[in-house]
Amino acid sequence: MPGTVTRAQLSEAVYQEVGLSRNESAELVENVLDEIVDSLVRGDTVKISSFGSFQVRAKGGRVGRNPKTGEEVPISPRRVLVFRASQVLKERINQALAGIAGRPAAEGGEG
Repeated sequence: MPGTVTRAQLSEAVYQEVGLSRNESAELVENVLDEIVDSLVRGDTVKISSFGSFQVRAKGGRVGRNPKTGEEVPISPRRVLVFRASQVLKERINQALAGIAGRPAAEGGEG
């Protein structure tokens, strides 16, 4: 079952790979995330090479329907965050999935 990657785990990975102190690693991760958020709030697109791009899109108001009752419900205009994975990331994920599917069940594969 897949897990969730946390800020603490990202900081630990930076600590292990780069050799900064744990506090410096945590601060670096926070600064990168803050810069991404600030850019998105300004309306900029954030592109990370070989990973993907984040963009905020404006969605107009519309009338939706409650699926239980069929009642019409107004949906307010809003901004939504969209992530589009790069082709490199998609290929890497699919290669990893193909490797898992090809392994015998005793080694953690599905087959």
